[in-house]
Amino acid sequence: MQTNSTAPKENEPSTSPFNIVILGGGSAGWMTAAALANTLPSNHFNICLVESEQIGTVSVGEATIPGIHDFNRFLEINEQELIKATNATFKLGIEFEGWTKGGKYLHPFGPYGLNRNGVPFHQMWLKAKLAGEDVAELVKYNMEGMAAQQNKFSPKLNIPNFPIEHLNYAFHLDAVAYAKYLRQYAEQRGVERIEGKFEQARLNSNGFIQSIVLDDGREIPGDFFIDCSGFRALLIEKTLHARYEDWRHWLPCDSAVAIQSKSQPQINSYTKAITHEHGWRWQIPLQNRMGNGLVYSSRFMSKEQAVEKLQSLVNEELITEPNHLHWVNGCRPEPWRKNCLAIGLSAGFIEPLESTGLQLIQSAIFRLLSLFPDKNFNQSNIDAYNRFANDEIKSIRDFVILHYKLTDNNHSPFWDYCRNMDVPDSLQNKMAMYQQNGNLFRENNELFSELNWLSVLNGQGMLPKTTHPLTTQFTTQEIISQLQQIENAYSRVVDSLPSHDEFLAMLA
Repeated sequence: MQTNSTAPKENEPSTSPFNIVILGGGSAGWMTAAALANTLPSNHFNICLVESEQIGTVSVGEATIPGIHDFNRFLEINEQELIKATNATFKLGIEFEGWTKGGKYLHPFGPYGLNRNGVPFHQMWLKAKLAGEDVAELVKYNMEGMAAQQNKFSPKLNIPNFPIEHLNYAFHLDAVAYAKYLRQYAEQRGVERIEGKFEQARLNSNGFIQSIVLDDGREIPGDFFIDCSGFRALLIEKTLHARYEDWRHWLPCDSAVAIQSKSQPQINSYTKAITHEHGWRWQIPLQNRMGNGLVYSSRFMSKEQAVEKLQSLVNEELITEPNHLHWVNGCRPEPWRKNCLAIGLSAGFIEPLESTGLQLIQSAIFRLLSLFPDKNFNQSNIDAYNRFANDEIKSIRDFVILHYKLTDNNHSPFWDYCRNMDVPDSLQNKMAMYQQNGNLFRENNELFSELNWLSVLNGQGMLPKTTHPLTTQFTTQEIISQLQQIENAYSRVVDSLPSHDEFLAMLA
């Protein structure tokens, strides 16, 4: 086992505090600081965060997925207070436009229909569809999807004898304001913020980081260093030389330009992802403005072309200058090396199509808390962390690649490349299994469930050859009757909900 030279002897308890140094602020740094401050006893742990006001943070998007509730509940954050602090709106899913010849489809948060006798609902829907029945589109059996289409919202339904108690939702929020909110939270719980620019790190004889040195000569010692320095990866890569795995051959979109504009008259309860000839663009509505971004591949489009294209597509008055972003889709196979853990962009990044940026940060934090080190830095814990982190980001990678591989609507050099590219075996196997008989299987507790995969596979036009053998227990007429009952019941409930704008007004 590799150990830090400052570590106590085996089985000998340490009496000195455990000093944690977080390099970098932004969402990653302050989410990490807030979670550690909420968990670790201050009489045994010292936490400081080093950042510089001179260095901007990267905020590729402002959309989240429902897992954000787990993190906010963990911190015991008041949701209504957070909504006001971040100008947040509610998000029920993502509308994909132009990804398929069908025009638009929704990837909603929440289940489709009701399973029966152990048979997934979508298998029964597929059986009726393959039999040539005129069934409604799949989203009509999804509460979140129907609510999003009508721009209705209420978190709790409170309807007697109705099988669904609440809608599954996430937020559109100002990520900079969210980090600011968490900074205040963390500092109130004892986290020390140090203003300064990183110059170098000093290592001990075992190759562990013993301190970081700022450009004014100040030296900050620590036992455990968390690298939240973004794409620069100042500790995990520049100091400890952990390699980065480049996935741009599968995910060629490596750049974006973002511009904020004035709000639209109606605030949508979903994110929009709309294709263009060299990638896609987002629309993310906040209470006080609209977030617009154009994601593209720098192999097929220049920065100047991207700005011109985005500005031509935004109808509302622009309120900011273009903000350019560039990244490498991929991951660091060793996000934890020695006494340094990378969280956020320094550990890896998947482009913002499915809003996974903050989710990867929070799952890294929860994984760290489960495998939290002592000063011995047990290598088996580090190996376990790295293995789980790699499994997670690879499953997200496959899910995002799927959108590009299945696109059949755009014909340009960029989209032709995406359609014809080889994909990882793990994705190819998943697609083949669904195409055979509609089967989907969630592996290793991956982030996106069978229902998420179903939304994209079906939304982008993949129809299985047949269905699961267990669907033979139901006649087509029985299935049609059940589908009508579900659609009618869901429709009545959605009609009774307030509009998204009305619900936001109730919180003001």
